[in-house]
Amino acid sequence: MRLARHLPVTTLAAAIAVAGHAQAQTEITVATVNNNDMVIMQSLTDAFEETHPDIKLDWVVLEENVLRQRMTTDIATGGGQFDVMTIGAYEAPIWAEREWLEPLNDLPDEYAVDDLLTSVRDGLSLDGTPYALPFYAESSMMYYRKDLFEEAGIEMSEQPTWSEVRDWAEQLHGAQEGVAGICLRGKPGWGENMAFVSTLVNTYGGRWFDEEWNPELNSEPWMNAIEFYVDLLGNYGPPGASSNGFNENLALFSRGNCAMWVDATSAAGTLYDGAESSVADNLGFAPAPVAQTPKGSHWLWTWALAIPASSEHKDAAKQFITWATSQEYIELVGETQGWTNVPPGTRESTYANEHYTEAAPFADFVLSAIQNADPTDSTLEPNPYTGVQIVNIPEFQAIGTQVGQSIAAALTGDTTVEQALNSAQSATERTMQRAGYND
Repeated sequence: MRLARHLPVTTLAAAIAVAGHAQAQTEITVATVNNNDMVIMQSLTDAFEETHPDIKLDWVVLEENVLRQRMTTDIATGGGQFDVMTIGAYEAPIWAEREWLEPLNDLPDEYAVDDLLTSVRDGLSLDGTPYALPFYAESSMMYYRKDLFEEAGIEMSEQPTWSEVRDWAEQLHGAQEGVAGICLRGKPGWGENMAFVSTLVNTYGGRWFDEEWNPELNSEPWMNAIEFYVDLLGNYGPPGASSNGFNENLALFSRGNCAMWVDATSAAGTLYDGAESSVADNLGFAPAPVAQTPKGSHWLWTWALAIPASSEHKDAAKQFITWATSQEYIELVGETQGWTNVPPGTRESTYANEHYTEAAPFADFVLSAIQNADPTDSTLEPNPYTGVQIVNIPEFQAIGTQVGQSIAAALTGDTTVEQALNSAQSATERTMQRAGYND
């Protein structure tokens, strides 16, 4: 009986201890995109919280366009809704200049900042100070089903051209039930369809602006590129192509529904994972296709983790982002999720790791694509901006989204290519004039 009387006291003490621990925890809210690498990051929450018992992670995982809209609104208004934001090489220097982001210039020695690829680190910095840490980096490339190519007697070129791609798409469209000749991004958004479309325009000899910041969206190279794009997807793309972004096309290709796909190098790990992809054993890859010029044919992008200045938990947020972008994290993913699933393109040590290079036959190819993408020389004619698939001015987010909607309308047949580009040209001219670029 005496023991029974003591039991509630012991239970109460334990409850008080647990409550005290919970009160000591700092909860941080992490906003990220619903790409495969970030889904893996979320799945490793327990691994982080076990080694950082004073920090609890709360996740907001959203589709790319929605994520960008919510983060931009929150950070511009100082809302403080998020402690960690998943941003890219476009936002980092612009938001840093507006003092919206915390500088990250006092990283611990064990983080090994010099191990980060220089081009990736520089793209997330302002005046030499990093304002975001790279989670993964990517360029773009072409994926194709080797089995379909072999059956059709098609040999992949060392450097494919868009003319060849169109011919191959025509031959392979419907080669098997439910197989489209090619999958490409059609979902409107500056980081969705326009990421691909900008590189297509680049290789057709086009550019967003001339050296005086005059838009060139209804120029001959743009007209030729978009007419080609609309014709290619309209004739040989999957149904509903205008609704497909990166994730939708990744799902289609991994199920075997696309003969070819031109998109991010970051998809390679998923496509080579037999547990995730039905085409893993028949996957081929090649450089992104070219037309008139190879300049700007493949993009450069980094998804990175940053701390908004409005966060009330900056120290805890910093502990998380240094963990999630560290060598330690890459090792953790490799050992628990498989080496093809490690975040690519950020660290030299990843490409010196035999576990990764043996599991990922695309590793050297991807590294070369990232290193050779040149944001300072991305168009045939000179331009005043930095960026391959983006233009590094604050106005581009709105411009790119609006142009993306116009091109998506041409893809669905709601307007002609000429009408879409004339509309995009007029809207962009007004935006640039209001912003004072043409004074």
